[in-house]
Amino acid sequence: MNVKQQVFDTAPPPSTEQSPWQGWKRGLRDRLSASILPLVEHAARPYLGGDTVEDALCVARRLALENAASTLGFWDTADYAGREVADIYLASIARLSDGSLDSYVSVKPPALRFDPSLAIELAAAAAASGVRLHCDSHGIEVADRSNAMLQAMLTRVGAGCVGTTLPGRWARSVADADWAVANGLNVRVVKGQWPDPGDPQRDMGKGFLDVIDRLAGRARHIAVATHDLPLASEAIRRIRATGTSYELELLFGMPLQPLRRWAADHQVKTRIYVPFGKGFIPNALNVLRQNPGLMWRIAKRRLTGR
Repeated sequence: MNVKQQVFDTAPPPSTEQSPWQGWKRGLRDRLSASILPLVEHAARPYLGGDTVEDALCVARRLALENAASTLGFWDTADYAGREVADIYLASIARLSDGSLDSYVSVKPPALRFDPSLAIELAAAAAASGVRLHCDSHGIEVADRSNAMLQAMLTRVGAGCVGTTLPGRWARSVADADWAVANGLNVRVVKGQWPDPGDPQRDMGKGFLDVIDRLAGRARHIAVATHDLPLASEAIRRIRATGTSYELELLFGMPLQPLRRWAADHQVKTRIYVPFGKGFIPNALNVLRQNPGLMWRIAKRRLTGR
């Protein structure tokens, strides 16, 4: 991988196979996924965020009818320049500016080339429109550059209108939690897709809760972003004990109903991250790999027409 890819690629790293059997199963899933990929955009539309801001807004409106808030996150590809990505974020901000949806815009600093001028432009537009911005997490090697971009945003927008994402997978996230608290940022806590080279065997669940404990009672707002129900439940129990504002944030396209039922039963606000854009196709493959039942339903629809 060349330097440009290391710095600007926003796709998650490939997972490490643990056994030949797991590798064979993954290969089979990949072949099945690729064989029905042409059907995904048509048949799996209810499960994915789509290509455009308008597609994502349709999903967000449907979620709002189900009492769920949303996040709009553009997923780019390597073909996009930073200016093009910024324009899509600006369009997302504009479409949310009427306040009809409880939604915010999630941005990918590498897709913006960590450009402070683009960051300031987005922050100014968000401040004028009353729309919240949030930075996704990427590789640990670009974490400092992402934080610098957030600092640039803070020159144009109040701290409560900007957020950062902290992976439990990284040892540095506990210190980054202190930085987020000091800057008054909203914080999304995730397990993390990118490993920490300094601690590659770090327990993600324990790391997740370590970050939660560092933030609870101190942070402006915490989004508990995991589909691991026992972990989410424990994190929220700890946050509730401190009185800190919080919500459960889930990824659209992943299994949602068990967590949403639990959240409703426990009066927990739920927000759904809706990814959209030309990264839709890689996302579709990932959704199929994570949802074997969806793969079967698409194949059945192809065979039966129902």
